[in-house]
Amino acid sequence: MPPGFKVIGLFLLFGALMAGLAATTLLWRGTALDRIWTLNPTAYAQLAPLGRFIGILFLLLSAALACAGIGWLRLRLWGWRLAVVIIATQVLGAVFNVIRGDFLGGGIGVTLAAGLLLYILHPRIRAAFATDRAQRPR
Repeated sequence: MPPGFKVIGLFLLFGALMAGLAATTLLWRGTALDRIWTLNPTAYAQLAPLGRFIGILFLLLSAALACAGIGWLRLRLWGWRLAVVIIATQVLGAVFNVIRGDFLGGGIGVTLAAGLLLYILHPRIRAAFATDRAQRPR
């Protein structure tokens, strides 16, 4: 496996955990988990007014990230494809942040997400997900 390969799968699973935590705190308010928002009070101020709707979206994001992470670590082609879609969406979101004026945060987001996308689109990474295991490089 190329360097960092397993880290990508673990990154996706960590993202699933964080999105699930956000979903939980947005759907069931008033729990001890609410204190986690002290790490990013601005995000909470923007998300909380959206109510249960945004909590459900975070729950769906958590499920998508978990599926991508599992598929990635099991070398499933659908896991690679799902990871590409998720990271490409992150690139677009970061570009949108730059357009709306968040040059520092959006610029960092574009740089990191685009770098990650380029890594997972590399032919050597893609080859690890060949549909026929006999086609995979050793």
